[in-house]
Amino acid sequence: MAKILVVDDDESIVDSITLILEDAGYRVDSTLSGDEAYNKIKSFIPNLILLDILLSGVDGRDICKKLKKDTTTKNIPIIMISAHSSAVKSAQEYGANDFLAKPFGIDELLEMIKKHLKKPNSNRSLSAS
Repeated sequence: MAKILVVDDDESIVDSITLILEDAGYRVDSTLSGDEAYNKIKSFIPNLILLDILLSGVDGRDICKKLKKDTTTKNIPIIMISAHSSAVKSAQEYGANDFLAKPFGIDELLEMIKKHLKKPNSNRSLSAS
C-alpha cells in the first residue's frame, strides 16, 4: 500500500483529500503546518507528497526545494497544489514533479497520483501541460 503525505494548512482540504485517498486504498498521513512537514516525512516516509504551495509558516515552495536537494528525499514525487492556477511556473522552478490547481476533481487527483507512483525514477521534472 503506497503512503501519501498531505501538507495543506486548510483542514477541510486535508480532511477531504485524506478521505478520498484512503477510500482509494492509500495509507495517508497529513499535517496542517509547513514547519511540521519535515518531521512527518522522516517518520512516515511517504511514497508521494501532496504539498500546498502557500502555507503558513514554512512556504511549500521552500519545502519542495529542500526535499529535492536532499539525497534521501529527492526521488519522492511531489505534486504541488494551489488555488492559484498561475502557480504552475512557481512549482516547476522549485522542482515539483507535477501541479494540480484547486479545485480539482477526484479522478484528476487519483490519475495524477497513479501516474507518479508508477514511474521507476520519480525524480522527473514537471510536465508543461
